[in-house]
Amino acid sequence: MCRIGSIKSKNYIHPSMVLKLMRSQQKGHDNSGFAFVMQDLGGIFENYKNLPILSMACTDEGMKYAEDMLHQIGFTRVFQYNMEVYPDESLEIETMPNYVFEVFQYPKNYKNLSRDEKEALLLDTRLKLRSYLEGNDEGYVYSFYEDVISLKEIGNPNDIGKYFNLWSEDVNLKAKIITAQCRQNTNYDIVRYAAHPFFLQGYTTLTNGENTFYEKNKLAQQKLHKGYIGFESDSQCFLYSLHYVHKILKWPLKYYKHVITPLPYEEIQKREDRDVLQRIKASLSNLEINGPNTTIGVLPDGRMFNVIDSKKLRPTVVCKDKDIVVMTSEVCGANEILPNRDISQDIYTNERELVVVDNDLNIERIPQ
Repeated sequence: MCRIGSIKSKNYIHPSMVLKLMRSQQKGHDNSGFAFVMQDLGGIFENYKNLPILSMACTDEGMKYAEDMLHQIGFTRVFQYNMEVYPDESLEIETMPNYVFEVFQYPKNYKNLSRDEKEALLLDTRLKLRSYLEGNDEGYVYSFYEDVISLKEIGNPNDIGKYFNLWSEDVNLKAKIITAQCRQNTNYDIVRYAAHPFFLQGYTTLTNGENTFYEKNKLAQQKLHKGYIGFESDSQCFLYSLHYVHKILKWPLKYYKHVITPLPYEEIQKREDRDVLQRIKASLSNLEINGPNTTIGVLPDGRMFNVIDSKKLRPTVVCKDKDIVVMTSEVCGANEILPNRDISQDIYTNERELVVVDNDLNIERIPQ
């Protein structure tokens, strides 16, 4: 099983907190990696919230190509942060030569365009860069988006933390939302792109479990949007369905649960909204998910949510205090981060509900 967790905070926090969240859940991990996505950034990125940030791990040649390509499109680099590394022969980690977070100014002819046009530019640029890096074995690009940085690496999670000095809190890397995972979906090859969290245009998901409808989902999703690529893990399907339902179709978030785990027909018939639910079930049946799984997600507006499978075979706990909400696959992780919380307020997500945390850390339980 993957170990997943997320933290949403009123104040800026350091990724050392999610490492601690994951540490107590590492029993049985297979050293397939550690990854995080940080959103709503503080620290050295706080002054660049309206500018896109490129997150990548690459060779020297890959970095040169990326900078040349972005320059040709019209992007201007305004800030670069190179991750400091601390090599040690005893560390179990598969390293890349460069780990780079670069902030860019939009091309002049894009500054006054709509949000959708800017997002399309960022997506097209990332896909083009990824295609080159993959084809030439020069590296990986994880995200190119405003107010977001991503890091994925293969190895022992504890050692990855040591290599990047992430166990020691500093003022550079801070965010109010951090999602993380310390074990890949090992039904597939161990590659960096297969590591959760998965990110697309402000949407983030990470999943513990399996999707036995993977092939059906994949065949359908590949035709829906140019950004639905890779499929290195069956869990990527959760991200693409979320993006399609919420951004492309522009449906309220509550319908995401009805798409991935629809109610049985006999139950739909008893509901006042049966016409809507029947249409969803009929038109998006290829996006239905099956198998034991739990998914944590983040929306572009900062809301964080959790849904689980219809049989509750992969539980999740949601815990909070006055400043922090934690969602994680095992309560021992929450105990380490929030040892003094009121445990009577802990929520174990029901198989037929959506648990949503807003930006004031209010928690809403939306029944399916």
